[in-house]
Amino acid sequence: MHDDSILFSLFLIFSGAAILATAALYLRQAMLVAYLVLGAILGPWGLALVTDANLIQDIARIGIIFLLFLLGLELAPQKLFALLRATTLVTLLSALLFTAVAGLIAWGSGFGGADILFVGLAAAFSSTIIGLKLLPTTVLHHRHTGEVIISVLLLQDVLAILVLLGVHAYAAGQLPGRDLALLGLALPTIGAVAWFGQRLLLKLFRKFDRIQEYMFLLAIGWCLGLAQLAESMGLSYEIGAFAAGVAIAASPIAQHIAVCLKPLRDFFLVLFLFGLGAGFNVAAAWQVAAPALLICASMLLLKPVVFHFLLVQQAESPKLAWETGVRLGQLSEFSLLIGFVARQNGLISEAAFYVVQLATILSLIVSTYWIVFRYPTPIALAEKLRRD
Repeated sequence: MHDDSILFSLFLIFSGAAILATAALYLRQAMLVAYLVLGAILGPWGLALVTDANLIQDIARIGIIFLLFLLGLELAPQKLFALLRATTLVTLLSALLFTAVAGLIAWGSGFGGADILFVGLAAAFSSTIIGLKLLPTTVLHHRHTGEVIISVLLLQDVLAILVLLGVHAYAAGQLPGRDLALLGLALPTIGAVAWFGQRLLLKLFRKFDRIQEYMFLLAIGWCLGLAQLAESMGLSYEIGAFAAGVAIAASPIAQHIAVCLKPLRDFFLVLFLFGLGAGFNVAAAWQVAAPALLICASMLLLKPVVFHFLLVQQAESPKLAWETGVRLGQLSEFSLLIGFVARQNGLISEAAFYVVQLATILSLIVSTYWIVFRYPTPIALAEKLRRD
């Protein structure tokens, strides 16, 4: 790249995304896949025109933060607590089963020790970005499906944070007891801050509701402020942003904020998907294609079946349970993060990390096509399935 400037990177990313997205629409392909492909083409393992993939991913994470904030605006606290109670058992049992199946595949492929454990853990989680980006948010008859998906993903985020905490503690040779205790205090603390803070926030919204610029800035400040607080307490930016949205979900201003922030969210989500594609080393991943393909296929087939069975046991309708399973049928961004942190600390082999990387990327692509062609989404190719 010319001088590694962020402006030149943004030029390449968004001009390239516009071209590939246009081609994707003409070819009846999913635009999300086009962004991933663009990242692989322009990134360090492709033409190397955008070399600072880490910077792009850091910026792109803001897209996930805004996404969870906007989805939090759709969930009143009382409804959220009821859903979390109903989906806790579903989330825990499904995570254990997916870990065991992926671990067995890794063992059967010749991996051993910690490689089996971390490959298994990588399969336990579903993608927040795919699960929520492809979910209609303004269609009433799909709202309960969205609520169930959000609650499962939120619990999975907490589990993933616990796994990452354990990885860091093990690598440092320390027991994570103190950190776990602090983490247990962090969740109610974030909830309390969100609850009391929203009272002042709503007063300010009501007083200055005619000044659009101020309302926009206040919403962003509230979202990012609570996100930073959550991160500093050992949780994640995403959980803090979600709490910020839930705290004001019952207010009349919530829908106005959601409309204002959607373009900003989409800007950062393009960066996120580009960064994901830019981090994909095609040549290295090809060497472990067999186990990665097997894990990808098994999760895509198994997750809908498992979620369907468990959710039906929780009195959800079979149709909702199956659609939820399909929408959660891929691996997660957390899969890549867990693999990266484990590899960085020398806990797994390079081959095991590439298995996680390839299985995750493939599952995101295939799952996107399955959802876009089968269920209502904001980017559906068929007019009858396009819902925002």
